[in-house]
Amino acid sequence: MFEPPETASNNTLQMQRTPAQPVRVLLLDDEPINLHLRTAILRQRGYECVPAASIEEATELFNNIDIAVLDYHLGAGQFGTEVAALLRRRRPHVPIIILSATLDQYFGGVEDMHLLKGHSSVEDLLDALSSLEAKRRGAPVVVDARDFFYSRISMAIGSDVLVQIFDEKGVWQHCNDAAAEYLGQTRDWFIGRSIQQELSALMRDWRDVIQAVSLTRETYIDRSHRGLLSEPRPNEQQHTWSVLAFPITLHDNRSGAVLTARILEKHPARASELLPFI
Repeated sequence: MFEPPETASNNTLQMQRTPAQPVRVLLLDDEPINLHLRTAILRQRGYECVPAASIEEATELFNNIDIAVLDYHLGAGQFGTEVAALLRRRRPHVPIIILSATLDQYFGGVEDMHLLKGHSSVEDLLDALSSLEAKRRGAPVVVDARDFFYSRISMAIGSDVLVQIFDEKGVWQHCNDAAAEYLGQTRDWFIGRSIQQELSALMRDWRDVIQAVSLTRETYIDRSHRGLLSEPRPNEQQHTWSVLAFPITLHDNRSGAVLTARILEKHPARASELLPFI
């Protein structure tokens, strides 16, 4: 039956009273456990989840979704990027998030965001969904969760250890709280800066060590007991340091190095008896 149009004021009042509809998220994954866990987590956060275990299921749901979260590897020679391309042709305004174990191989396609599986947290996915809820499709951006990746390495080493991560040119990729406090700067200050340009007069020959470790992929153990600085601070004169640099593959697959340091002993009488690294 045809209903007469309402007045503008009535329409406005009705829109104000209508509760916001939950965002409908398509979740595509061929692993039932992953699909179940993501569905449960997103539903707890207020999202309406539309799960799919295959490309065929996903394509049938295109008209009922607001955002698509697609696993890249679907098994049997199928990939989430196939679904992304089809969805982009049918409904170009729907944002797409690809979950993949690789960051750069397929970046730059039709997806709006690319989350790195294994290094991205639940919060990273929730942040990505939140940022896309009101986002119109534009240039793709990468959500690589690099700080999450490096902070987990730092946590595994220990909060009492000075941890710095560099690329092969000696540019800081990460610095933990202990190292930042020791060097007298905030953590954010280090990222993207060169150790050679910023602290060349202070931090001994670590730039050369970092470069050698990155290129040779061999671990370096310092045996000088001198710590990190070229001139120890007055309260460090009698300390025994354990300093280690070991190779690492960075978040973008480049070669890098982790430089760690720890004070082992504060008693000068026993310092000579200790090994430089335990």
